[in-house]
Amino acid sequence: MITVIGSINMDIAIQTDIFPKQGETVLGNLFTTIPGGKGANQAVAVARLGSQVQMVGAVGKDSFGDELKSNLENENIVVDSVVRTSNSTGIANILLHDQDNRIIVVPGANFDVTKDLIDENMELIKKSSLIMLQLEIPVETIEYVLEICQQFEIPVLLNPAPAANFKREWIEKVTFLTPNETECLVMFGADYETVLKQYPNKIIVTLGGDGAAYHNGSEIVRIAGYKTTAIDTTGAGDTFNGAFAHAITSGSSIDEAVYFANIAASLSVEKFGAQGGMPTLQEVNARLEEQK
Repeated sequence: MITVIGSINMDIAIQTDIFPKQGETVLGNLFTTIPGGKGANQAVAVARLGSQVQMVGAVGKDSFGDELKSNLENENIVVDSVVRTSNSTGIANILLHDQDNRIIVVPGANFDVTKDLIDENMELIKKSSLIMLQLEIPVETIEYVLEICQQFEIPVLLNPAPAANFKREWIEKVTFLTPNETECLVMFGADYETVLKQYPNKIIVTLGGDGAAYHNGSEIVRIAGYKTTAIDTTGAGDTFNGAFAHAITSGSSIDEAVYFANIAASLSVEKFGAQGGMPTLQEVNARLEEQK
C-alpha cells in the first residue's frame, strides 16, 4: 500500500481576455472548478495505474470538501484518513489570460495536517510500502513524518514543491527526491548535473519534454521524454511522481521506473486538467508497446 500525505485543493480557474487593473471589473469567458492539490493529484496518479493507495489529508466541512473526498473515493483511493476540519477546504484561485496565469493559494484545511493527525495514522504509515510527500502541508508535519519513516525504515518519495519550503537537512532521510530543473537550482544553488553527482540514485530531476535524469553511481543517466503534442501540462509532474511510485514499488529498477514515469507524464499532457489526463495502466502499456 502506498500512502500519500499531502494537500487536497479545489482549483478555481477563471479565464479572461483582460487582466483587471486595481479597482476594475472585467468580464471573464470561462469558469471551472477542478480537483487539485499536489497530494491528491499524486494519489490519483498512483490509483489510476492500479496500485493500492491511501490518502492522509484534510478538507473542510463544506461543499468543496464533500466533492473532493467523493472524487478520491471514485478513484478507488482509501480516504478513511482524510479528516474534516473547521477550516475551509484549500483552494487555488487561478486567473488565466493570454497563456499567462496568476495564482492565489489559500491552504485552509491543508494546514490541519498536523503531527496529531500523523499520530492517529501511525500504524497505517508503518505498514506502507512507500510514503509520498509534497510541501503543501506544514513543514513541521513533513519533518515529523521523515523522522518516523527513518526510524521504521519506510521508503519516502519527496516531491519538493513548492521548493522554497525544502530543507537541505531532510535529504538524508529521503529515499527519492524529485525536483524539476528550476526547483533543483532553488534548493541547491547549483545546476542539476552537479547536484545529481552528489546524490546518486536518490535525486531524479524532471526536465519537462526532455524527460528526466539521475546519477547511477557511475554516470548521469538521461532518459528521454516521449515527444507528444501538449494540450495542458498541469499535473505532468504529479503524474510522473505517481507513476514512478507505482513502478518502484512494483519491483522496477530506477531506470525502468523513470522510463515508465516519462511515458505516463507524456500521456497526461494530452488532455485538460491535472487529474483529467492522468493515464490508466492499460494506456501506459499501450504506449510502451508503441515504443518497441
